[in-house]
Amino acid sequence: MSALLTADWFHLDSYYRKFDLYTMVWSMDEGLGTMVVSGAPYGGPIAVVRDRKQFVQIATTVKPVITIYNCVGNVMSKILWNSGVLIHMGWSDAEQLLCVQESGDVLIYDMFGAYQKTFSLGQEVRDTKVCKAQLFPNPHGIGLAVITSTNRMFLVSNVSDPKIRSVPDLPRANDPISSWCVLSSGQRSGSSMIGFLVCRDKEIYKCQLGESVAVLMRPEIQNAYTQILTIVPSQNGRHVALFTDSGILWIGSSNFKTKYCEIDTGYFKQPKELVWCGSQAIVGHWDDMMYIYGFNDTVVSYPYDGPFHIIPEMDCVRVISEMTHELIQKVPDVVDKILRINSTAPGCYLLEASKQFQKRSHRADEYIRLVKPDLANAVQDCIDAAAFEFSPDVQKMLIRAAQFGKGFILDPVLTDHYVKTCRWLRVLNAIRDPKVAIPLTFFQVQNLGERILLDRLIWRRLHCLATHIASYLQLKDGQTRVLSHWACYKVTQPHLDNESAAREIGEKLRNVPGISYATIAMKAAEKGRKALAIKILEYERSRALQVPLLLALGEGGAALRRACAAADTDLVHVVLLHLKDNMSKHDFEMTIRGFPLAQALYLKYCAGHNREALRKVLVQEDNFPGQAATHIRDAIDSTNPGSVEASLISARECYKKAKNDLGVSICEELRKLCKQQSSLQETYGVSFLGLSLHDTVNRLLDQGEVKLADKLRSEYKMPDRRYWWLRILTLAERHDWTELDRFSKSKKSPIGFEPFVDACLKYDNKDEALKYLPKCRDEIKVKYYVKAGFYEEAARVAFEQKDKSALLFVQSKCPLRDSSQHAAIATLLEQLNNKK
Repeated sequence: MSALLTADWFHLDSYYRKFDLYTMVWSMDEGLGTMVVSGAPYGGPIAVVRDRKQFVQIATTVKPVITIYNCVGNVMSKILWNSGVLIHMGWSDAEQLLCVQESGDVLIYDMFGAYQKTFSLGQEVRDTKVCKAQLFPNPHGIGLAVITSTNRMFLVSNVSDPKIRSVPDLPRANDPISSWCVLSSGQRSGSSMIGFLVCRDKEIYKCQLGESVAVLMRPEIQNAYTQILTIVPSQNGRHVALFTDSGILWIGSSNFKTKYCEIDTGYFKQPKELVWCGSQAIVGHWDDMMYIYGFNDTVVSYPYDGPFHIIPEMDCVRVISEMTHELIQKVPDVVDKILRINSTAPGCYLLEASKQFQKRSHRADEYIRLVKPDLANAVQDCIDAAAFEFSPDVQKMLIRAAQFGKGFILDPVLTDHYVKTCRWLRVLNAIRDPKVAIPLTFFQVQNLGERILLDRLIWRRLHCLATHIASYLQLKDGQTRVLSHWACYKVTQPHLDNESAAREIGEKLRNVPGISYATIAMKAAEKGRKALAIKILEYERSRALQVPLLLALGEGGAALRRACAAADTDLVHVVLLHLKDNMSKHDFEMTIRGFPLAQALYLKYCAGHNREALRKVLVQEDNFPGQAATHIRDAIDSTNPGSVEASLISARECYKKAKNDLGVSICEELRKLCKQQSSLQETYGVSFLGLSLHDTVNRLLDQGEVKLADKLRSEYKMPDRRYWWLRILTLAERHDWTELDRFSKSKKSPIGFEPFVDACLKYDNKDEALKYLPKCRDEIKVKYYVKAGFYEEAARVAFEQKDKSALLFVQSKCPLRDSSQHAAIATLLEQLNNKK
């Protein structure tokens, strides 16, 4: 059995294996030999176009056609190339086809041939023309490097965010370049160094990004040569392979300080393809022969019946011919340990024990005894080995062995690993199926991650499979992402009518959390299906997402209705401002009249920003109190006495029409006050206009015009309490204590004598305050004596009132440093206690 499992293995430095993935079903008008082939990494689509450098008989159109196939050769799409000269094709990490033109324009298509966008490499590249181009992986994403006809070099680190950067020029810039590549080192650490390795005859120059000059590299090549025809870096950027015109393949470190080996290939012409298989083997393609070279001078060759192409991957290579699609990879170490002939690894014994157990042989117990001291590691190895296998039969064999061994130990971590691996195996087998045709290795899928794997299924529109995988792997928000994309794709289908499409989307997504119907509706609107977008928006629960899109679709009335229904004033404001800018004045005012909330908010907005517009609306609505309010506001804001009086007269007339007698009276009194203020302003040269009655009387008192202040008080019926307060505060502020004393005796105070005390204390005149303290009300007299700092007098008042709690209050407020006062208060307390 082991011999059959290892029949496709071959040995270089270590074991490698070559096995079939699919039988190709493609049918081409021309063979692969006349085609330029570009395969996307991670088992992605394959783009094929006729090689313009080869002269062949054309059976169809003169214009090139780019055909995109999946990995079994089924046509996914065709692109009729109507643009400029195509220099290079490659794939982004989002599986989008990048087509680099001679002009420096890069056109981007999805795998179904739909044009996405274009970006340019700049005017200098456009002027000098691209002659060579390469796409390369790096920590920032997929990069693009080009060389122009003048041997100027430019690169973009990430095609998703293209920023053009140049590298140092070569010495003798006009001399021809024999070969070149892009070296991106430090991919694992994330701190990458990107540069060009450029070969000119025997010379190798390193043109590093960020450096000012090109550096001449000096590899140790023993065999004589005159030119380097091909140079290829490994995926991790640590190794480099060179092929010279003397047929020598040199393999060494990327800094050229260490040589691993030199191999005589027996070929003097440049290989059609020279790629790395992982980081420990090189695959070369000459004519219809494929050679695989190891670091120890070993080589394995495979003949092919016809043309083929090699697609490099991060841990292997894929070989596509007209009949088959194969994979070559280094045998994973754990698989090598278990399945290698004559292996004595614990996992090998566990596998044999499982086989014997299935045969009901007693030898199963003997193998288990052999492996029992290392049973946990054996189970772990069988689980890991199953993950690396492509054949479901081998996977089952290894998983059964792991399950058998797991029955003898109790290890929750191992059990969890077993369950997760079984789940991933089911997923991998599903996506490797020819109907899906994504031949990912386990190492690749671990590197991609489950979310990107789900994205790749979504990009292929395999929504049903993606939904099942998201559910099976228990991906957070996985189902939401898949169904959102499905709905966005659904609205782009022109053959579906709006009603049925909206109903189907609504029913399908009804109970799915996190769905944004606004995003789906926006997609429909982008495709010109406005009616469908509006229907889909009816399912959107978030008004904040629904309303702006309705406005963008020109449905202002519907947007206003939804915003008012949500009672969201911010949204209503947004809609109002949009409608005001995009509708005639008459239509706008007629629209908002049907929405009381919108009408009120618009009036409030006009009150703060456009009073004239507010007045016009109020006139149309016959809102006389509102009109009066605008005139009063005009009067308040105006500084011209004539304008103020005119505004107040207009306000009075509006109140008359509204039959508001109080308003009429107030406006008339305010007009008279305004007239008097204008006269006072002329007399005293001090600003009176715009002041309230209170402030006007206060300013007259400040000017010493008591009689005039009394006259205004009487005329406008100012309350006595307010007037007394004004007089007290004004006199205290002027420190006119004699006049304050005379005023207190003029008549009975309507506000008591506490304000006199407060006014005196405010300006720190305790002696003057002492005059008014005896006249304070009995219930607060003690507190005012304490407030003024007369503790002994406060105690006597409390004693006379026979109020023990008041005496204790005075004692608590009296400063401790005043022992005589404390003693007097204590004596009074004792006397009061004795009386009781």
